[in-house]
Amino acid sequence: MAEIVLGIGTSHSPLLAIEPGLWAERAKDDYRKQELYLADGRVVSYDRLAEETGGRHARVATPENFDKQALRAQQALDRVARAIAEAELDALVIIGDDQEELFSKAHLPAFAVFNGPELVTHPKNELNPNLPGWYKEANKGYKMDTVHRHPAAAGLADGLIEGLIEAGVDVSVAGEVLDPHKAGFGHAYGFVIDRLCGDRRIPILPIMLNTYFPPNVPRPGRCYDIGEVIGRVLTALPGDERVGIVASGGLTHFAVDEDLDRRVIRALEAGDADTLRALPPLGLRSGNSEILNWVMAAGALTGLTVTDSEYIPVHRTPAGTGIGLAFLVWQPA
Repeated sequence: MAEIVLGIGTSHSPLLAIEPGLWAERAKDDYRKQELYLADGRVVSYDRLAEETGGRHARVATPENFDKQALRAQQALDRVARAIAEAELDALVIIGDDQEELFSKAHLPAFAVFNGPELVTHPKNELNPNLPGWYKEANKGYKMDTVHRHPAAAGLADGLIEGLIEAGVDVSVAGEVLDPHKAGFGHAYGFVIDRLCGDRRIPILPIMLNTYFPPNVPRPGRCYDIGEVIGRVLTALPGDERVGIVASGGLTHFAVDEDLDRRVIRALEAGDADTLRALPPLGLRSGNSEILNWVMAAGALTGLTVTDSEYIPVHRTPAGTGIGLAFLVWQPA
């Protein structure tokens, strides 16, 4: 039978794909934001958030601190990449969210599995030559600067899809990228391949979870339940594949909520399914919603233990906009 031998949780923020000298450039967009989704369910403008926080994060929103945080983040990513290399994987499941890269408003499934022979990325830089410099640099780290191709674990995906259906999870299926210049794989998958897999051509099994776009966003409890089914199905498949599972995205952004981030991380470390299932949906909107990818992964990784955990709350403006960067590794006990 296949064996799940590794779990990974990783942020995929642009900050991780650009030099820290560009973090302040990225932050300029925050000052113009009119809709920042908070963990308490409210939606506020940047100016309103600045009023509420009193600009108390100005002391950490500095180039010097950005350099220190970037170093910590890259060191954490190095450890995650090393764990992947040492696991000698035959396939890597990536649970991510599509943000109108492969899917669109024409068809946006709540939950889908890709069973095609290769991932093909959507080349945003080629299609949008006037993007800001930091954005173009980030897209290189997402493999979205031009069209990139990477092998997929099609056979494993078919087995997973059949097992999900048998277990009562009516999953959607995508099997081909017809024209990557119109639609293709995006940041949640390209970042993992580029930064964590490196030169290793590990076949990828992409799982697409709609975390971002109401009304068909699955609730946390359902995400955890489906994760449990994913774990059971994969470990019941014939063969001796060594499989890893990655949750890509998060944690809270674009307004950092350290309390929510730390609550999620504690639950992941403790295997606290009740807390993960009970996370408030109103607090998991916009960037915060990518926490659902971690909830689903946690359901699939119940047989493993967290062996490495790093959390870096990046407040890139005085008001506290930014992202809670997080990196976790699960391994057999």
